[in-house]
Amino acid sequence: MNRRARTFAFFFPAESGGWLSALRIGMGLVVVSEAWTLHADWNALFAGTGKGLVSRELFEGLLSTQSPLIPRLGWLVWIGQRFGLTEETALAFAWLLLLGAGVCLIAGFFSRPAAIVAWFLQLAAAKTGGLFTYGADNFITIGLCYLVLAPFPKPWSWDGWKDATGFANPERLGFHRRILQLHLCLIYFFSGLTKCLGAGWWNGENLWRALTSPPFAKLPIEIVGTVIPLLPAIGIVICLLEPSYAFLIWPSWSRRPVLAGICAMHLAIGLLMGMYLFALVMLILNLAAFGVAGSRREIGDAAETAPTTRVSQIARQSGRE
Repeated sequence: MNRRARTFAFFFPAESGGWLSALRIGMGLVVVSEAWTLHADWNALFAGTGKGLVSRELFEGLLSTQSPLIPRLGWLVWIGQRFGLTEETALAFAWLLLLGAGVCLIAGFFSRPAAIVAWFLQLAAAKTGGLFTYGADNFITIGLCYLVLAPFPKPWSWDGWKDATGFANPERLGFHRRILQLHLCLIYFFSGLTKCLGAGWWNGENLWRALTSPPFAKLPIEIVGTVIPLLPAIGIVICLLEPSYAFLIWPSWSRRPVLAGICAMHLAIGLLMGMYLFALVMLILNLAAFGVAGSRREIGDAAETAPTTRVSQIARQSGRE
């Protein structure tokens, strides 16, 4: 197999739909969790001048200076007003749509439209929220974007039960999973590189601040004080784990330990710092990318029903050459 064929084989490996179904269900749970936790404060966060904590118009005005095409909840409020709806009713309708899209993703019911609605509303809420958002919102947007673009498989979904006509092309599924894998590798490599460049992670100072600064100080400071001697060692492990993830996640002999380490790190972030949504979305992205094994039987069934693909054509041509 020549270099061209190897390149295509790397970017288009045959995959089953298990990883994408896991991503769909997981991201559906994330969307439902986010919508549910925001329910009590939804209007306070996104209402207009004089009704919310900070005026929605202020944040959306700042967004307009960046690009007029960035999604925002004000669009839905404006459309609702054209139909005689109040701002409160339009915002409540947006919340119901977000919650319903998450439920549909979990069930696999109209998966593609549900993914598009969830992506748009989640991104609009994150951008309209402005200063109230944090890193979890970016990763939720990333996960939903993959669901918008990837070919939905049949397993574990209402759509598959209603339309049992075969699986999605295994090589297209493999391509989208490979892009997600490379995406995570870039994220962890540069995140780890940034940590390595400062002294705060090597001496444990950044960990101390993370565990004792409000609103992330979930543990009593007395307990944190007892583990001070361990903080530099934990910081060094994190500095080594994140950049090496991009290289050690690929070999079979090191994949499981690295994946277990990165998942343990996110679990600790969720439990010790109260960043539950961030921990959940990162666990889902990692498990979908590297933790869910493809079913060989499923791949074989898909290959039998799929038409001849570009990858197989190149492989045959390389063999003849």
